[in-house]
Amino acid sequence: MKRVELSVSGMHCASCSVLITRALQKVSGVKMANVNYAAAKALVEFDENQTNESALVAVIKSKGYGANVGVDREREKQVREKEISDLKLLLVFSAVLSIPALLIGMVFMEIPYRLLVLFLLATPVQFISGKNFYLGAWSALRNKTASMDTLIAVGTSAAYFYSVAAIFGLVKEQYFETAAVLITLVILGKYLEAVAKGRTSDAIRKLMGLAPKTAIVVRNNTEVEIPIAEVLVGDIVIVKPGEKIPVDGSIMEGISSVDESMITGESIPVEKTIGSKVIGGSINKHGSFRFKAQKVGSDTVLAQIVKLVEDAQGSKANIQRFADSISAVFVPIVILISIISFGLWYFVLGQSLSFALIIMVSVLVIACPCALGLATPTAIMVGTGMGAQRGILIKNAEALETMHKIKAVIFDKTGTITEGKPKVTDFILVGKNERKKILDLALSIENSSEHPLADAIVEYAKVNGAGLLKVTDFRAIPGHGVEGKIAKNLVYLGKPNGTPDEQELSADIMKMQEGGKTAMIVRLDNKPAAIIGVADTLRSTSIDAIKELKKIGIEPWLITGDNKRTASAIARAAGIERVFAEVLPSDKAKYVKQLQDEGKKVVMVGDGINDAPALAQADIGMAIGSGTDIAMETGSVVLMRNDPMDVVRAIRLGRATIDKIKQNMFWALIYNILGIPIAAGLLYPFYGILLSPLIAGGAMALSSVSVVVSALTLRWTKL
Repeated sequence: MKRVELSVSGMHCASCSVLITRALQKVSGVKMANVNYAAAKALVEFDENQTNESALVAVIKSKGYGANVGVDREREKQVREKEISDLKLLLVFSAVLSIPALLIGMVFMEIPYRLLVLFLLATPVQFISGKNFYLGAWSALRNKTASMDTLIAVGTSAAYFYSVAAIFGLVKEQYFETAAVLITLVILGKYLEAVAKGRTSDAIRKLMGLAPKTAIVVRNNTEVEIPIAEVLVGDIVIVKPGEKIPVDGSIMEGISSVDESMITGESIPVEKTIGSKVIGGSINKHGSFRFKAQKVGSDTVLAQIVKLVEDAQGSKANIQRFADSISAVFVPIVILISIISFGLWYFVLGQSLSFALIIMVSVLVIACPCALGLATPTAIMVGTGMGAQRGILIKNAEALETMHKIKAVIFDKTGTITEGKPKVTDFILVGKNERKKILDLALSIENSSEHPLADAIVEYAKVNGAGLLKVTDFRAIPGHGVEGKIAKNLVYLGKPNGTPDEQELSADIMKMQEGGKTAMIVRLDNKPAAIIGVADTLRSTSIDAIKELKKIGIEPWLITGDNKRTASAIARAAGIERVFAEVLPSDKAKYVKQLQDEGKKVVMVGDGINDAPALAQADIGMAIGSGTDIAMETGSVVLMRNDPMDVVRAIRLGRATIDKIKQNMFWALIYNILGIPIAAGLLYPFYGILLSPLIAGGAMALSSVSVVVSALTLRWTKL
């Protein structure tokens, strides 16, 4: 299966996105199609053996819309700017003609040749400003459907041609100014909507703006400045004070401090020395350095972040399917209601033709499927963009939606709520063993291990003068420790095994464990030789994160391979009451499922490596402290910083986004549920209230704008 992103142009409302989605889903070989009206993009997953990108583009074009493979961000920006510019010109043109028409039609009603003047003012608005509505309505008709353009075209045409009949004396009333002002109001709404929608993508534009346009590299022993697109893996790149780092790599020469805040959300500059990784788009603060380019183009961290955010913004939440199902039948139902209303008032209740016509036009123009179509995608675009700017990368809309239901968060211990940099605190020899010999053995056996505790022992042994010996038959025992042969001796270093010969050491082991330390045994030829105590400190924000989770009604859990005493001591220090201890890495997913089986939605927070099965099992997997390695498949959320508080922020962001979507959906539905009956004259028999088409048109134009503006207020949410 292949995934492709298509840029789509010419969509006027939510009905358009539903139409294109259905057309793409009918193509043989297409597994999934999602068209985002707010982002003007389509994400399609298909079988390359049955169809291709050109065929998908052709299908969209056959429906009367424009499409291109991929997202050319510069072109997309130009298209967006041109759309806003064109709408602005059209708005000015329409206003210049429709405002005088409104004054003559409503105020200066005695001027000579009034009907002819109104005809001359309204006609250019109807057929020049309203051209796109007619084209959209015709396109919808060809596709055997109807859209918002259909409503506007039918409604304003009815008012306009009825008024033309008045010129010839066939009817008494005219509504030229009504038709002209309605079109102007709709264009005003589209202009404001386009401006507001542009702001929902601010986060992407800011991220894209981080990358410099050029880079200074060494080619043939000469410094040359080249476009960033021409930087190759292996190039030596030179960065001077105050410059942006062009691509990802590793420092070869020089030291500096680098501001990575726009990428990781971490405000404090990071010190960099030889061997340190640098991220493209971050800012070099002080020193100069040279680094070797390791990731360029689409492989850089910045490019991956942008791709993750774009994918998330283009994804569809379950709640959006509800809106899509309504949008699919919305316009035909509104047209039917307008016809029934006209017939009821004219043929049954005996009102005049002009009265019934006003009712029909009001019903047609007050209906707004756009508000429903924009309610979800705009909020998701703003929410995911906010997260990206704070180092919280949310991969899809479904993760945002699930945040609302989370009842428990399981934290892995090492590197998640602790610093992940354990240190040796105790080294107790057993019997007559020599300290130097045991340190040599400990250094040698742990030097081949990748466990964080092994790093602590290696560092301690080296500092204390240990030497490296040859190890054979090395093997790691998951969840227990490591063993191997050094010379002719069998060496084991890991968890206490509870054997009888360890009983006399139990007091020391227990004391370490109750102090939150991990106690490890060195066994030489199956006999205890030393006890090593290793401690990992809590992260500075772990306690605050646990407190905040409890405040918002979420149970925090700790999961670790440590024994119960050590695990309980660390959990107590962090403020966690519930602990899963002595858990093997391969079994962590079982404990996640255990909570899920109790009916709880669960977040698993881990480092994304040995926690991968648990992250995949959880309702939301959060990979914390991933740093530059963000392109992981496991987990729905990537937390760029080593900060447990970002777990709380991610949940708050998800809740705020879904609350905003529900709020927008509510008002969009209420607007249409109340507006359409009032426009149909429901209140007229009781209170004499009849909705003017001008008020109906203004309400319709502003309804979709209000939804987008409402989504933008998410930016003010305190995380």
